[in-house]
Amino acid sequence: MTQYESTLLRLLDERGYIHQMTDAQGLDALAARTIVPGYIGFDATAPSLHVGSLVQIMMLRRLQQAGHKPIAVMGGGTTKVGDPSGKDESRKMLTSETIADNIASIRTIFERLLTFGDGPTDAVMIDNDKWLSELGYIELLRDVGPHFTINRMLAFDSVRLRLDREQPLTFLEFNYMILQAYDFRELSQRHDCRLQLGGSDQWGNIVNGIELTRRMDGKELFGLTTPLLTTADGAKMGKTAAGAVWLNEAQLPAYDFWQYWRNCDDRDVGRFLRLFTDLPLNEIARLEALEGAEINDAKVVLANEVTALCRGEDAARASEDTAKATFAGGGLGQDLPTLEVPAEGIRLAAACTEIGFTASNGEAKRKIAEGAVRLDDEPASDPGFLVTVPDGLTRKLSVGKKKHGILRCA
Repeated sequence: MTQYESTLLRLLDERGYIHQMTDAQGLDALAARTIVPGYIGFDATAPSLHVGSLVQIMMLRRLQQAGHKPIAVMGGGTTKVGDPSGKDESRKMLTSETIADNIASIRTIFERLLTFGDGPTDAVMIDNDKWLSELGYIELLRDVGPHFTINRMLAFDSVRLRLDREQPLTFLEFNYMILQAYDFRELSQRHDCRLQLGGSDQWGNIVNGIELTRRMDGKELFGLTTPLLTTADGAKMGKTAAGAVWLNEAQLPAYDFWQYWRNCDDRDVGRFLRLFTDLPLNEIARLEALEGAEINDAKVVLANEVTALCRGEDAARASEDTAKATFAGGGLGQDLPTLEVPAEGIRLAAACTEIGFTASNGEAKRKIAEGAVRLDDEPASDPGFLVTVPDGLTRKLSVGKKKHGILRCA
């Protein structure tokens, strides 16, 4: 590892966050001598962020842990445009009211992981619509437009890949990189923000903001990106066959969130513990070295630590207790996913889909044919079997070894 002078870069480096930096030596010297305000921008396209955004939120947490000031920028303005980075199609346009509701909902996860307030290292959340909505289009083009060339904009991966795939890229989306660069300049002026953090796909946007501010204000800014985060088997972080792994309870129950971490690949345990928990590095090294069945103990620690951070200690304990009751004791943990079954019953394949264990009835039928579906721990082989639940009782539905749920009478 590189030897850094600042606590910030040492912390980020030893826990595996650093991919690229615009000026490592300059940023290291700045962070060693003064408080550095740093920001990351987040979309407001849904009421919750998902696990793919957690590494960025944890970066802001590390920034604060190292004695610096985290700025969480919600893209109330840029969400109206849509970031084309990594997208194959245009996003659905949202109303201002929906965007505001999404931001209010998303804020709850930040309040768990960051300390907000008025102090020099307290976190702040800012909506970039505050300045973007006030921009006059002609004024923006006149003042900022000359610092961007179409040639360079077309060279960015976010644009080039979309065009290479012959997917439409609207002129609205094409403006996104200009607006994000303008955000960095505004934050440097309004909050003395010197650092932008982000995923590796944001490198071009970050560099644009640094260059725009240097050209217009003569001020030096810095950028730092994390590696592209995928699981050991190459899957995109935060995506599963059942859908996104949401950070907010309203979008994903705590038990399902806990299970996502408990079921991670053995090869990911150490990396995830460094990125997503506050455990000491020596303890992480011990857990990472466990082999065979013992690695499952490390996965339980990982699931408990991340769930406690994002959902609270009570949610973590309840999820682990439910897992123990379901797996170890053969019981029926009360925190499992639940499906209300009408009095007339529900077909087995439909039950598997409605409880969220399969993406479609077709997939459910395949799982049943493979012998992967059990009702009350007994193999179930007929997808058309009518499942009924007596009033006041429950039944257990399982798909594979890791998906278990409760069927109740509606």
